[in-house]
Amino acid sequence: MAKLQSLAIVAALCFLSSLSVIYANHFIVEGKVYCDTCRAGFETFATYYIPAAKVKLDCTNRTTHLKTFEGEGLTDATGAYQLEVTGDHEDDVCDVSLVSSPVKGCDEAVPGRNKARISLTKNNGIISDIRFANPLGFYKNDPLHICPKVLEHYNG
Repeated sequence: MAKLQSLAIVAALCFLSSLSVIYANHFIVEGKVYCDTCRAGFETFATYYIPAAKVKLDCTNRTTHLKTFEGEGLTDATGAYQLEVTGDHEDDVCDVSLVSSPVKGCDEAVPGRNKARISLTKNNGIISDIRFANPLGFYKNDPLHICPKVLEHYNG
C-alpha cells in the first residue's frame, strides 16, 4: 500500500513538472489595430480601432534565418487581438505585422506602424507571460474634415 501511495505521489509530481514546462514556454501577445483617420502617422483622439483586422506573428532565428514560429489572428470588436505563442524564442526575431483591414477606405498600412517587434523569451527580466505589442495602424484614404483641428491640438 505504501509503495502504491509513493508511486501515485511520484506520478503526480511528474505530471505537475510537465505542466510547468508547458506553461514556462507559453506567451500571449496582445495589441490593437487602429484606423489613422487623419493620416497623422500616430493615434489621435479621432482614431478608431478596427474589428476583424488580420495580423500575423513571425519568429525567425537570428543565425539561420529560418522561421521558427508563425501564427495569425483577428482583432475583436474593440480592435484588440491576442495571439498564443508556444516555445521560448530567445534566439529569434519576432514581429507582429498587419495582414489586412476589413474597412474599405482604411486599408493602407501606415509605414513604421505596420509592424511591432516583441521579445518572446523568459530570459529577459519580464516576469509576465503577456507581451504587449505597439499599436498597428492603417491610413484612412480620405482624412476626416476635422483633421486640421485634430492636428492643431497636437502641435500645441
